[in-house]
Amino acid sequence: MGLIMLILIGTVPTAYALNRAVPDSHVTQFRAISQATQQSLMPYAKGAEAPADYREGVAAYVRSHELTPATIPSLIRLMGDAADNVGKYGSLRAVPAEAVQNVRNDMYLTSEAIRLMQKSGQPAFDVDTTKNVAAYRKSLDEATKFIPTWVKVAVAIALGLGTMVGWRRIVITVGEKIGKTHMTYAQGASAEVVAMSTIGAADMFGLPVSTTHVLSSGVAGTMAANKSGLQWSTVRNLLMAWVLTLPAGIVLAGGLYFLFRHLF
Repeated sequence: MGLIMLILIGTVPTAYALNRAVPDSHVTQFRAISQATQQSLMPYAKGAEAPADYREGVAAYVRSHELTPATIPSLIRLMGDAADNVGKYGSLRAVPAEAVQNVRNDMYLTSEAIRLMQKSGQPAFDVDTTKNVAAYRKSLDEATKFIPTWVKVAVAIALGLGTMVGWRRIVITVGEKIGKTHMTYAQGASAEVVAMSTIGAADMFGLPVSTTHVLSSGVAGTMAANKSGLQWSTVRNLLMAWVLTLPAGIVLAGGLYFLFRHLF
C-alpha cells in the first residue's frame, strides 16, 4: 500500500517541479550569480574555445572525471545557456513544455560537473572563484531539487500507512523466516549496525541502496555466522523480489508518468 501511494504521489512533484525550478523572484539573482561565476571561470579556460557539442564536453568530464582543455569552456557555455533560457522566459514556468526537460538536464549536468571539481580540487580555483562556484551550485540545487512541503507530508503519511497495514508481515519475515531460529538481541543489534553503517556510507558516496535489502541481508549474515541456518525458500523469495523490483518499478512509474503527462 505504501509503495503504491508513494509512486502515485511521486509522479506529481516530478511534473510540478518541472515548472517550479526557478521561482520568478529568483530569476534576476540566478542570472547574476551565473554571470559572475562565468567571469570567474574565464581565466581557467586558458583561451580555449568550447567545442560545438559543449554539452557532451561537460558530460564527458562527468563520466570520466578527467579534466580536458575543453571542459571549462564547455561548462561556461552550458552555464550561459541555462541563464539565457531562464532569463528569456522569466521563469521555467513560462518555458515551453518541450524545452523544460532540456533546461533542467543542463542544470543537473552543470551541478554535477561543479561537484566533481570541488571534490577533486581540480582545477585549483582561487578564493573568489571558489565562492562563486559554490554559490552557483547551491542555486542550481535549490532550483532542481525542489520538493514542496505538501509532498514531504504526503510521503510521510504514505510510509506510515503502509507500515501500519503491513508491519506484522514484515516483522515476522525479517525476525523469524530468514533464519531457522528466532533472531536474538545480539543478531538484531548486529544487523541494525550493519544497516546503519551501509546506508550512511551509501549516502556519503551517493549510492542508491534499499533499507529493506540491507537489513534483510544483515539478518541473513547473522544467521549464517551463528550457524543456525537459513530458510532458503524465504531467501529465494527475497532475491526474486529484489530482481523484480527494478523492472516492475520502471514499468509502473513509466506508465503512470505517461498517463499523468497526458492528463495534466
